[in-house]
Amino acid sequence: MITAELCAEVEEWIALDPDPKTAAQLQAWLDSGDEAQLHAAFSGFLQFGTAGLRGPLGPGPSRMNRAVVSRAAAGIAAYMKERGLSSVVIGRDARYGSEDFTFESAAIFSAAGMKVFVLPRPLPTPVLAYAVRDLKVDCGIMVTASHNPPQDNGYKVYLGGVVDGINYNASQIVSPADEQISAHIARMNHELVRGTEWTVLNDDVLDRYVARTALVAPSVYEVKAVYTAMHGVGTETVEKVFAKAGYADPILVKAQTDPDPDFPTVAFPNPEEPGAIDLSLEVARQAVGDVVIANDPDADRCAAAINDGGTWRMLTGDELGSLFGEYLASSAPEKYRDKSFANSIVSSSILSKIAKHHGIEFHETLTGFKWLAKIENLGFGYEEAIGYSVDPQTVNDKDGVSAAIALARIAGELKASGSSISEYLKKINAKYGFHKTVQISIRVQDLSNIGRVLNSLRATQPVDIAGLKVLRFEDLMRPDGALPPTDGLRFYLESYVRVIIRPSGTEPKVKCYIEVVRPTDSDSDKAAATAIVDQLTPVLKGYFA
Repeated sequence: MITAELCAEVEEWIALDPDPKTAAQLQAWLDSGDEAQLHAAFSGFLQFGTAGLRGPLGPGPSRMNRAVVSRAAAGIAAYMKERGLSSVVIGRDARYGSEDFTFESAAIFSAAGMKVFVLPRPLPTPVLAYAVRDLKVDCGIMVTASHNPPQDNGYKVYLGGVVDGINYNASQIVSPADEQISAHIARMNHELVRGTEWTVLNDDVLDRYVARTALVAPSVYEVKAVYTAMHGVGTETVEKVFAKAGYADPILVKAQTDPDPDFPTVAFPNPEEPGAIDLSLEVARQAVGDVVIANDPDADRCAAAINDGGTWRMLTGDELGSLFGEYLASSAPEKYRDKSFANSIVSSSILSKIAKHHGIEFHETLTGFKWLAKIENLGFGYEEAIGYSVDPQTVNDKDGVSAAIALARIAGELKASGSSISEYLKKINAKYGFHKTVQISIRVQDLSNIGRVLNSLRATQPVDIAGLKVLRFEDLMRPDGALPPTDGLRFYLESYVRVIIRPSGTEPKVKCYIEVVRPTDSDSDKAAATAIVDQLTPVLKGYFA
Protein backbone atom coordinates (compact mmCIF):
# COMPACT_ATOMS: atom_id res chain seq x y z
CA MET A 1 0.00 0.00 0.00
CA ILE A 2 1.31 3.44 -0.95
CA THR A 3 1.14 5.70 2.10
CA ALA A 4 -0.25 9.22 1.90
CA GLU A 5 3.21 10.50 2.87
CA LEU A 6 4.92 8.68 -0.03
CA CYS A 7 2.16 9.74 -2.42
CA ALA A 8 2.64 13.40 -1.48
CA GLU A 9 6.42 13.11 -1.89
CA VAL A 10 6.04 11.55 -5.34
CA GLU A 11 3.53 14.16 -6.47
CA GLU A 12 5.76 16.99 -5.29
CA TRP A 13 8.72 15.49 -7.17
CA ILE A 14 6.64 15.07 -10.35
CA ALA A 15 5.56 18.72 -10.19
CA LEU A 16 9.19 19.90 -10.16
CA ASP A 17 10.71 17.26 -12.49
CA PRO A 18 12.21 19.02 -15.56
CA ASP A 19 12.10 15.79 -17.59
CA PRO A 20 8.61 14.80 -18.85
CA LYS A 21 9.76 11.19 -19.39
CA THR A 22 10.79 10.51 -15.80
CA ALA A 23 7.78 12.46 -14.51
CA ALA A 24 5.48 10.30 -16.65
CA GLN A 25 7.13 7.12 -15.38
CA LEU A 26 6.54 8.14 -11.78
CA GLN A 27 2.94 9.05 -12.53
CA ALA A 28 2.39 5.64 -14.16
CA TRP A 29 3.77 3.87 -11.08
CA LEU A 30 1.58 6.04 -8.86
CA ASP A 31 -1.54 5.35 -10.94
CA SER A 32 -0.90 1.59 -10.99
CA GLY A 33 -0.03 1.44 -7.30
CA ASP A 34 3.47 0.05 -7.97
CA GLU A 35 4.70 0.36 -4.42
CA ALA A 36 7.97 -1.54 -4.97
CA GLN A 37 9.14 0.74 -7.79
CA LEU A 38 8.18 3.89 -5.91
CA HIS A 39 9.94 2.79 -2.74
CA ALA A 40 13.08 2.00 -4.76
CA ALA A 41 12.96 5.39 -6.49
CA PHE A 42 12.33 7.25 -3.20
CA SER A 43 14.76 5.51 -0.82
CA GLY A 44 16.66 8.72 -0.10
CA PHE A 45 18.50 11.24 -2.25
CA LEU A 46 21.35 9.72 -4.27
CA GLN A 47 24.37 10.11 -2.02
CA PHE A 48 26.88 12.80 -2.97
CA GLY A 49 30.44 11.98 -1.90
CA THR A 50 34.03 12.73 -2.84
CA ALA A 51 33.41 10.79 -6.07
CA GLY A 52 30.38 13.01 -6.72
CA LEU A 53 27.23 11.20 -7.78
CA ARG A 54 27.00 7.74 -9.29
CA GLY A 55 24.02 5.45 -9.69
CA PRO A 56 21.51 3.79 -12.01
CA LEU A 57 19.45 5.89 -14.42
CA GLY A 58 15.77 6.26 -13.59
CA PRO A 59 13.18 8.55 -12.01
CA GLY A 60 13.07 9.78 -8.43
CA PRO A 61 15.63 11.10 -5.94
CA SER A 62 17.45 7.76 -5.61
CA ARG A 63 18.47 7.56 -9.28
CA MET A 64 20.43 9.55 -11.85
CA ASN A 65 18.10 11.86 -13.78
CA ARG A 66 17.74 15.52 -14.73
CA ALA A 67 15.94 16.42 -11.50
CA VAL A 68 18.72 14.95 -9.32
CA VAL A 69 21.45 16.47 -11.48
CA SER A 70 19.80 19.90 -11.39
CA ARG A 71 19.69 19.84 -7.60
CA ALA A 72 23.31 18.68 -7.46
CA ALA A 73 24.38 21.48 -9.80
CA ALA A 74 22.44 24.01 -7.74
CA GLY A 75 24.10 22.75 -4.55
CA ILE A 76 27.56 22.99 -6.12
CA ALA A 77 26.76 26.51 -7.36
CA ALA A 78 25.70 27.56 -3.84
CA TYR A 79 28.91 26.07 -2.41
CA MET A 80 30.92 28.01 -5.02
CA LYS A 81 29.17 31.31 -4.41
CA GLU A 82 29.86 31.03 -0.67
CA ARG A 83 33.56 30.97 -1.56
CA GLY A 84 33.55 33.59 -4.29
CA LEU A 85 34.02 31.04 -7.08
CA SER A 86 32.38 31.99 -10.35
CA SER A 87 33.37 29.83 -13.34
CA VAL A 88 32.86 26.22 -14.42
CA VAL A 89 33.63 23.94 -17.36
CA ILE A 90 31.49 20.86 -18.03
CA GLY A 91 32.51 17.69 -19.89
CA ARG A 92 30.71 14.47 -20.66
CA ASP A 93 31.15 10.91 -21.87
CA ALA A 94 28.80 9.13 -24.30
CA ARG A 95 26.58 7.28 -21.82
CA TYR A 96 22.82 7.44 -21.78
CA GLY A 97 21.79 10.73 -20.20
CA SER A 98 25.20 12.41 -20.38
CA GLU A 99 24.14 15.01 -22.97
CA ASP A 100 20.97 15.93 -21.06
CA PHE A 101 22.79 16.12 -17.72
CA THR A 102 25.48 18.35 -19.22
CA PHE A 103 23.11 21.00 -20.52
CA GLU A 104 20.83 20.72 -17.48
CA SER A 105 23.89 21.58 -15.39
CA ALA A 106 24.89 24.41 -17.73
CA ALA A 107 21.41 25.96 -17.33
CA ILE A 108 21.58 25.76 -13.52
CA PHE A 109 25.09 27.22 -13.30
CA SER A 110 24.10 29.94 -15.78
CA ALA A 111 21.14 30.98 -13.65
CA ALA A 112 23.44 31.13 -10.62
CA GLY A 113 25.50 33.79 -12.41
CA MET A 114 28.42 31.52 -13.24
CA LYS A 115 30.59 31.81 -16.34
CA VAL A 116 29.92 28.44 -17.98
CA PHE A 117 31.94 26.55 -20.60
CA VAL A 118 30.92 23.22 -22.17
CA LEU A 119 33.30 20.87 -23.98
CA PRO A 120 32.31 20.49 -27.65
CA ARG A 121 31.30 16.80 -27.59
CA PRO A 122 31.83 13.61 -25.55
CA LEU A 123 35.53 13.49 -24.63
CA PRO A 124 37.78 11.72 -22.10
CA THR A 125 37.72 12.72 -18.45
CA PRO A 126 41.42 13.79 -18.63
CA VAL A 127 40.48 16.43 -21.22
CA LEU A 128 38.00 17.90 -18.73
CA ALA A 129 40.61 17.81 -15.95
CA TYR A 130 43.06 19.57 -18.29
CA ALA A 131 40.43 22.16 -19.28
CA VAL A 132 39.95 23.21 -15.63
CA ARG A 133 43.60 24.20 -15.49
CA ASP A 134 43.89 25.45 -19.08
CA LEU A 135 40.85 27.76 -18.86
CA LYS A 136 41.73 28.80 -15.28
CA VAL A 137 38.18 28.12 -14.10
CA ASP A 138 37.12 27.52 -10.51
CA CYS A 139 35.29 24.24 -11.02
CA GLY A 140 35.01 21.32 -13.42
CA ILE A 141 32.11 18.89 -13.80
CA MET A 142 32.50 15.59 -15.65
CA VAL A 143 29.33 13.65 -16.44
CA THR A 144 30.48 10.03 -16.48
CA ALA A 145 30.11 6.72 -14.70
CA SER A 146 33.60 5.64 -15.82
CA HIS A 147 33.62 1.84 -16.10
CA ASN A 148 30.28 1.17 -14.39
CA PRO A 149 27.58 -0.97 -16.10
CA PRO A 150 25.51 0.54 -18.96
CA GLN A 151 22.54 1.42 -16.75
CA ASP A 152 24.61 3.83 -14.62
CA ASN A 153 25.74 7.41 -14.94
CA GLY A 154 27.55 9.81 -12.64
CA TYR A 155 28.92 13.25 -11.88
CA LYS A 156 32.52 14.10 -10.86
CA VAL A 157 33.56 17.45 -9.37
CA TYR A 158 36.96 19.14 -9.73
CA LEU A 159 38.13 22.37 -8.11
CA GLY A 160 40.63 24.62 -9.81
CA GLY A 161 42.62 26.47 -7.17
CA VAL A 162 43.05 26.80 -3.40
CA VAL A 163 39.69 26.29 -1.70
CA ASP A 164 39.28 26.29 2.09
CA GLY A 165 43.04 25.97 2.45
CA ILE A 166 43.35 22.93 0.15
CA ASN A 167 45.40 23.32 -3.04
CA TYR A 168 43.18 21.45 -5.48
CA ASN A 169 45.06 22.52 -8.59
CA ALA A 170 42.40 21.06 -10.93
CA SER A 171 41.80 17.82 -9.03
CA GLN A 172 38.78 16.04 -7.57
CA ILE A 173 37.21 17.15 -4.32
CA VAL A 174 38.09 15.68 -0.93
CA SER A 175 36.34 15.92 2.44
CA PRO A 176 34.88 18.11 3.82
CA ALA A 177 33.91 19.63 0.45
CA ASP A 178 31.64 16.66 -0.29
CA GLU A 179 29.72 17.09 2.96
CA GLN A 180 29.42 20.84 2.46
CA ILE A 181 28.12 20.41 -1.09
CA SER A 182 25.77 17.64 0.04
CA ALA A 183 24.29 19.96 2.69
CA HIS A 184 23.59 22.58 0.01
CA ILE A 185 22.01 19.95 -2.26
CA ALA A 186 19.68 18.89 0.59
CA ARG A 187 18.31 22.42 0.74
CA MET A 188 17.52 22.53 -2.99
CA ASN A 189 13.89 21.40 -2.84
CA HIS A 190 12.36 24.56 -4.29
CA GLU A 191 11.75 25.18 -7.95
CA LEU A 192 15.08 25.87 -9.65
CA VAL A 193 15.77 28.69 -12.09
CA ARG A 194 17.51 27.84 -15.36
CA GLY A 195 19.59 30.21 -17.47
CA THR A 196 20.57 30.14 -21.12
CA GLU A 197 24.03 31.72 -21.17
CA TRP A 198 26.97 29.39 -21.71
CA THR A 199 29.79 28.90 -24.22
CA VAL A 200 30.18 25.65 -26.14
CA LEU A 201 33.92 25.44 -26.75
CA ASN A 202 35.58 24.64 -30.06
CA ASP A 203 38.48 22.18 -30.39
CA ASP A 204 41.13 24.63 -29.15
CA VAL A 205 41.23 23.16 -25.62
CA LEU A 206 41.38 19.62 -27.01
CA ASP A 207 44.16 20.60 -29.41
CA ARG A 208 46.21 22.11 -26.59
CA TYR A 209 45.70 18.97 -24.50
CA VAL A 210 46.80 16.80 -27.44
CA ALA A 211 49.92 18.93 -28.04
CA ARG A 212 50.93 18.80 -24.37
CA THR A 213 50.25 15.09 -24.01
CA ALA A 214 52.19 14.21 -27.17
CA LEU A 215 55.32 15.53 -25.42
CA VAL A 216 55.20 12.44 -23.18
CA ALA A 217 56.79 10.69 -26.20
CA PRO A 218 59.53 13.13 -27.31
CA SER A 219 61.28 10.50 -29.47
CA VAL A 220 59.53 8.55 -32.21
CA TYR A 221 59.77 4.77 -32.33
CA GLU A 222 58.28 2.14 -34.57
CA VAL A 223 55.64 0.27 -32.60
CA LYS A 224 52.51 -1.72 -33.37
CA ALA A 225 50.13 -0.77 -30.58
CA VAL A 226 46.71 -2.43 -30.52
CA TYR A 227 44.15 -0.12 -28.92
CA THR A 228 40.64 -0.50 -27.54
CA ALA A 229 38.43 2.29 -26.23
CA MET A 230 36.09 -0.29 -24.65
CA HIS A 231 33.08 1.34 -26.42
CA GLY A 232 34.02 4.62 -24.74
CA VAL A 233 35.26 8.04 -25.82
CA GLY A 234 39.02 7.46 -26.02
CA THR A 235 39.60 6.65 -29.69
CA GLU A 236 39.56 10.14 -31.22
CA THR A 237 41.86 11.66 -28.59
CA VAL A 238 44.29 8.73 -28.50
CA GLU A 239 44.60 8.79 -32.30
CA LYS A 240 45.24 12.55 -32.24
CA VAL A 241 47.97 12.17 -29.59
CA PHE A 242 49.69 9.33 -31.48
CA ALA A 243 49.64 11.38 -34.68
CA LYS A 244 50.92 14.54 -32.97
CA ALA A 245 53.75 12.55 -31.37
CA GLY A 246 54.70 11.13 -34.78
CA TYR A 247 53.72 7.54 -34.01
CA ALA A 248 51.93 5.19 -36.38
CA ASP A 249 48.17 5.01 -35.90
CA PRO A 250 47.25 2.45 -33.26
CA ILE A 251 45.66 -0.73 -34.57
CA LEU A 252 42.04 -0.36 -33.48
CA VAL A 253 39.77 -3.07 -32.13
CA LYS A 254 37.01 -2.19 -34.59
CA ALA A 255 34.12 -3.69 -32.64
CA GLN A 256 34.95 -1.50 -29.62
CA THR A 257 36.20 1.66 -31.36
CA ASP A 258 33.11 3.88 -31.45
CA PRO A 259 31.23 5.11 -28.37
CA ASP A 260 28.28 2.85 -27.59
CA PRO A 261 26.40 3.26 -24.28
CA ASP A 262 25.21 -0.36 -24.43
CA PHE A 263 28.80 -1.72 -24.32
CA PRO A 264 27.65 -4.67 -26.44
CA THR A 265 30.84 -6.77 -26.64
CA VAL A 266 31.70 -6.87 -22.93
CA ALA A 267 29.90 -8.13 -19.85
CA PHE A 268 31.38 -5.25 -17.87
CA PRO A 269 33.20 -2.27 -19.49
CA ASN A 270 36.33 -2.45 -17.37
CA PRO A 271 39.63 -3.65 -18.90
CA GLU A 272 40.44 -5.43 -15.61
CA GLU A 273 37.37 -7.70 -15.85
CA PRO A 274 37.90 -11.25 -17.16
CA GLY A 275 37.20 -11.41 -20.90
CA ALA A 276 37.00 -7.65 -21.43
CA ILE A 277 40.11 -7.50 -23.64
CA ASP A 278 39.73 -10.87 -25.36
CA LEU A 279 38.94 -9.13 -28.67
CA SER A 280 42.05 -6.98 -28.27
CA LEU A 281 44.25 -10.02 -27.69
CA GLU A 282 42.86 -11.66 -30.82
CA VAL A 283 43.65 -8.55 -32.87
CA ALA A 284 47.17 -8.46 -31.36
CA ARG A 285 47.82 -12.09 -32.32
CA GLN A 286 46.65 -11.51 -35.88
CA ALA A 287 48.57 -8.25 -36.29
CA VAL A 288 51.67 -9.51 -34.43
CA GLY A 289 51.37 -6.48 -32.20
CA ASP A 290 53.95 -5.21 -29.73
CA VAL A 291 51.57 -4.13 -26.96
CA VAL A 292 47.84 -3.99 -26.24
CA ILE A 293 46.57 -0.75 -24.73
CA ALA A 294 43.06 -0.54 -23.26
CA ASN A 295 41.24 2.46 -21.83
CA ASP A 296 38.08 2.32 -19.77
CA PRO A 297 35.04 4.12 -21.27
CA ASP A 298 35.98 7.62 -20.05
CA ALA A 299 39.69 6.98 -20.78
CA ASP A 300 41.06 7.99 -17.39
CA ARG A 301 42.38 4.47 -16.72
CA CYS A 302 44.79 2.41 -18.78
CA ALA A 303 45.49 -1.31 -18.94
CA ALA A 304 48.09 -3.21 -20.94
CA ALA A 305 48.74 -6.70 -22.24
CA ILE A 306 52.05 -8.05 -23.53
CA ASN A 307 53.43 -11.06 -25.36
CA ASP A 308 55.27 -12.89 -22.59
CA GLY A 309 57.21 -15.81 -24.02
CA GLY A 310 54.69 -16.48 -26.76
CA THR A 311 51.60 -16.04 -24.57
CA TRP A 312 49.63 -12.81 -24.37
CA ARG A 313 48.77 -11.78 -20.82
CA MET A 314 47.43 -8.76 -18.97
CA LEU A 315 49.81 -6.81 -16.80
CA THR A 316 48.59 -6.17 -13.29
CA GLY A 317 48.08 -2.58 -12.28
CA ASP A 318 51.18 -2.82 -10.07
CA GLU A 319 53.33 -4.29 -12.85
CA LEU A 320 52.42 -1.39 -15.10
CA GLY A 321 53.09 1.01 -12.22
CA SER A 322 56.58 -0.44 -11.73
CA LEU A 323 57.21 -0.29 -15.49
CA PHE A 324 56.31 3.39 -15.68
CA GLY A 325 58.17 4.24 -12.46
CA GLU A 326 61.46 2.58 -13.38
CA TYR A 327 61.38 3.79 -16.97
CA LEU A 328 60.62 7.42 -16.11
CA ALA A 329 63.21 7.57 -13.34
CA SER A 330 65.89 5.91 -15.50
CA SER A 331 65.26 7.81 -18.72
CA ALA A 332 65.19 11.33 -17.25
CA PRO A 333 66.86 11.39 -13.82
CA GLU A 334 67.34 15.18 -13.82
CA LYS A 335 63.64 15.74 -14.51
CA TYR A 336 62.55 13.87 -11.38
CA ARG A 337 65.28 14.97 -8.97
CA ASP A 338 63.04 17.64 -7.44
CA LYS A 339 59.80 15.71 -7.97
CA SER A 340 58.00 13.04 -5.95
CA PHE A 341 56.74 9.59 -6.79
CA ALA A 342 53.61 8.38 -5.01
CA ASN A 343 51.10 5.56 -4.89
CA SER A 344 48.09 4.56 -2.83
CA ILE A 345 48.55 2.45 0.30
CA VAL A 346 46.96 -0.60 -1.33
CA SER A 347 49.36 -0.50 -4.27
CA SER A 348 52.64 -2.42 -4.34
CA SER A 349 55.61 -1.30 -2.26
CA ILE A 350 57.88 -1.63 -5.30
CA LEU A 351 57.51 2.04 -6.35
CA SER A 352 58.92 3.17 -2.99
CA LYS A 353 62.02 1.02 -3.68
CA ILE A 354 62.34 2.39 -7.21
CA ALA A 355 62.12 5.96 -5.87
CA LYS A 356 64.69 5.27 -3.15
CA HIS A 357 67.12 3.74 -5.64
CA HIS A 358 66.91 6.80 -7.88
CA GLY A 359 67.01 9.33 -5.04
CA ILE A 360 63.42 10.48 -5.60
CA GLU A 361 61.15 11.54 -2.73
CA PHE A 362 58.30 9.07 -2.19
CA HIS A 363 54.84 9.40 -0.63
CA GLU A 364 51.96 7.04 -0.06
CA THR A 365 48.37 8.24 0.10
CA LEU A 366 44.91 6.96 0.86
CA THR A 367 43.09 5.10 -1.89
CA GLY A 368 41.81 7.32 -4.68
CA PHE A 369 43.50 9.68 -7.12
CA LYS A 370 41.97 12.66 -5.36
CA TRP A 371 44.67 12.09 -2.71
CA LEU A 372 47.56 11.43 -5.09
CA ALA A 373 46.73 14.68 -6.90
CA LYS A 374 47.35 16.66 -3.70
CA ILE A 375 51.04 15.65 -3.52
CA GLU A 376 53.24 18.71 -4.12
CA ASN A 377 55.60 18.42 -7.12
CA LEU A 378 54.23 15.05 -8.15
CA GLY A 379 56.34 13.56 -10.94
CA PHE A 380 54.58 10.20 -11.23
CA GLY A 381 51.76 8.60 -9.30
CA TYR A 382 49.63 5.51 -9.63
CA GLU A 383 47.06 3.29 -7.96
CA GLU A 384 46.79 -0.44 -8.52
CA ALA A 385 43.31 -0.08 -10.06
CA ILE A 386 45.01 0.85 -13.41
CA GLY A 387 45.11 4.60 -12.71
CA TYR A 388 48.32 6.41 -13.75
CA SER A 389 49.57 9.99 -13.85
CA VAL A 390 52.69 10.02 -16.04
CA ASP A 391 52.29 13.73 -16.83
CA PRO A 392 50.91 15.51 -13.73
CA GLN A 393 51.96 18.93 -15.05
CA THR A 394 49.35 18.56 -17.81
CA VAL A 395 46.60 16.65 -15.97
CA ASN A 396 46.48 16.53 -12.19
CA ASP A 397 44.50 13.30 -12.20
CA LYS A 398 44.80 9.82 -13.61
CA ASP A 399 45.04 9.98 -17.39
CA GLY A 400 44.65 6.92 -19.61
CA VAL A 401 45.57 8.85 -22.76
CA SER A 402 49.00 10.02 -21.59
CA ALA A 403 49.58 6.53 -20.18
CA ALA A 404 48.75 5.10 -23.62
CA ILE A 405 51.35 7.16 -25.48
CA ALA A 406 53.89 6.49 -22.71
CA LEU A 407 53.32 2.75 -23.19
CA ALA A 408 53.81 3.09 -26.94
CA ARG A 409 57.06 4.98 -26.34
CA ILE A 410 58.37 2.35 -23.92
CA ALA A 411 57.37 -0.59 -26.14
CA GLY A 412 58.90 1.10 -29.20
CA GLU A 413 62.17 2.05 -27.52
CA LEU A 414 62.62 -1.44 -26.09
CA LYS A 415 61.82 -3.00 -29.47
CA ALA A 416 64.40 -0.77 -31.17
CA SER A 417 67.04 -1.97 -28.71
CA GLY A 418 66.15 -5.63 -29.29
CA SER A 419 64.30 -5.99 -26.00
CA SER A 420 60.65 -6.02 -24.87
CA ILE A 421 58.40 -5.02 -22.00
CA SER A 422 58.54 -8.62 -20.78
CA GLU A 423 62.35 -8.50 -20.59
CA TYR A 424 62.28 -5.07 -18.96
CA LEU A 425 59.94 -6.33 -16.24
CA LYS A 426 62.30 -9.23 -15.56
CA LYS A 427 65.13 -6.74 -15.03
CA ILE A 428 62.94 -4.75 -12.63
CA ASN A 429 62.19 -7.92 -10.67
CA ALA A 430 65.87 -8.84 -10.58
CA LYS A 431 66.73 -5.38 -9.27
CA TYR A 432 63.97 -4.86 -6.68
CA GLY A 433 62.54 -8.33 -6.07
CA PHE A 434 59.38 -10.03 -7.32
CA HIS A 435 56.27 -8.35 -5.88
CA LYS A 436 53.13 -10.44 -6.20
CA THR A 437 49.99 -8.44 -5.43
CA VAL A 438 46.47 -9.83 -5.23
CA GLN A 439 43.16 -8.21 -4.33
CA ILE A 440 40.43 -10.32 -2.74
CA SER A 441 36.94 -8.86 -2.87
CA ILE A 442 34.45 -10.28 -0.35
CA ARG A 443 30.77 -9.43 -0.75
CA VAL A 444 28.81 -9.35 2.51
CA GLN A 445 25.07 -9.58 3.15
CA ASP A 446 25.14 -7.73 6.46
CA LEU A 447 27.07 -4.44 6.25
CA SER A 448 27.33 -4.20 10.02
CA ASN A 449 29.42 -7.39 9.98
CA ILE A 450 32.29 -5.47 8.36
CA GLY A 451 32.57 -3.06 11.28
CA ARG A 452 32.24 -5.85 13.84
CA VAL A 453 35.08 -7.87 12.32
CA LEU A 454 37.40 -4.88 11.88
CA ASN A 455 36.77 -3.71 15.43
CA SER A 456 37.36 -7.24 16.74
CA LEU A 457 40.71 -7.39 14.93
CA ARG A 458 41.59 -3.97 16.34
CA ALA A 459 40.71 -5.03 19.90
CA THR A 460 42.43 -8.41 19.74
CA GLN A 461 45.22 -8.24 17.23
CA PRO A 462 46.02 -11.67 15.83
CA VAL A 463 49.41 -13.17 16.64
CA ASP A 464 49.45 -14.77 13.22
CA ILE A 465 47.35 -14.95 10.05
CA ALA A 466 47.18 -18.35 8.36
CA GLY A 467 50.26 -19.43 10.33
CA LEU A 468 52.33 -16.40 9.30
CA LYS A 469 53.53 -14.43 12.33
CA VAL A 470 52.34 -10.81 12.58
CA LEU A 471 55.46 -8.65 12.91
CA ARG A 472 53.74 -5.27 12.88
CA PHE A 473 50.14 -4.04 12.95
CA GLU A 474 48.78 -0.62 11.99
CA ASP A 475 45.25 0.61 12.59
CA LEU A 476 44.69 3.03 9.73
CA MET A 477 42.10 4.87 11.81
CA ARG A 478 45.11 5.90 13.95
CA PRO A 479 47.93 6.05 11.41
CA ASP A 480 51.57 6.35 12.49
CA GLY A 481 52.71 8.71 9.73
CA ALA A 482 51.28 11.52 7.65
CA LEU A 483 48.23 9.67 6.34
CA PRO A 484 44.77 10.95 7.32
CA PRO A 485 42.68 8.44 9.27
CA THR A 486 40.74 5.89 7.21
CA ASP A 487 38.86 2.72 8.06
CA GLY A 488 41.30 -0.12 7.49
CA LEU A 489 43.95 -2.39 8.96
CA ARG A 490 47.49 -3.09 7.76
CA PHE A 491 49.49 -6.15 8.83
CA TYR A 492 53.14 -6.88 8.11
CA LEU A 493 53.77 -10.63 8.34
CA GLU A 494 56.88 -12.78 8.25
CA SER A 495 58.18 -13.92 4.85
CA TYR A 496 57.87 -10.34 3.53
CA VAL A 497 54.08 -10.36 3.39
CA ARG A 498 51.76 -7.38 3.75
CA VAL A 499 47.98 -7.60 4.19
CA ILE A 500 45.57 -4.64 4.09
CA ILE A 501 41.87 -5.02 4.95
CA ARG A 502 39.44 -2.20 4.20
CA PRO A 503 35.74 -1.78 3.44
CA SER A 504 34.79 -0.78 -0.09
CA GLY A 505 33.75 2.84 -0.35
CA THR A 506 31.01 2.16 -2.90
CA GLU A 507 29.74 -1.42 -2.49
CA PRO A 508 28.79 -3.90 0.29
CA LYS A 509 32.23 -5.49 0.07
CA VAL A 510 35.43 -5.91 2.02
CA LYS A 511 38.66 -5.71 0.07
CA CYS A 512 41.82 -7.50 1.15
CA TYR A 513 45.12 -6.64 -0.52
CA ILE A 514 47.98 -9.13 -0.27
CA GLU A 515 51.56 -8.40 -1.27
CA VAL A 516 54.26 -11.07 -1.17
CA VAL A 517 57.85 -10.10 -1.96
CA ARG A 518 60.40 -12.71 -3.11
CA PRO A 519 64.06 -12.15 -4.09
CA THR A 520 63.61 -13.07 -7.76
CA ASP A 521 60.93 -13.98 -10.30
CA SER A 522 62.29 -17.50 -10.72
CA ASP A 523 59.71 -20.24 -11.06
CA SER A 524 60.38 -21.36 -7.49
CA ASP A 525 60.00 -17.86 -6.03
CA LYS A 526 56.81 -17.29 -8.03
CA ALA A 527 55.43 -20.63 -6.82
CA ALA A 528 56.30 -19.73 -3.21
CA ALA A 529 54.52 -16.38 -3.50
CA THR A 530 51.44 -18.04 -5.00
CA ALA A 531 51.42 -20.63 -2.22
CA ILE A 532 51.42 -17.89 0.42
CA VAL A 533 48.50 -16.12 -1.29
CA ASP A 534 46.60 -19.42 -1.44
CA GLN A 535 47.37 -19.96 2.26
CA LEU A 536 46.07 -16.53 3.26
CA THR A 537 42.97 -16.30 1.05
CA PRO A 538 40.60 -18.73 2.84
CA VAL A 539 41.56 -17.34 6.25
CA LEU A 540 40.84 -13.74 5.20
CA LYS A 541 37.54 -14.76 3.63
CA GLY A 542 36.70 -16.71 6.76
CA TYR A 543 36.87 -13.56 8.89
CA PHE A 544 33.73 -12.29 7.13
CA ALA A 545 31.84 -15.56 6.59
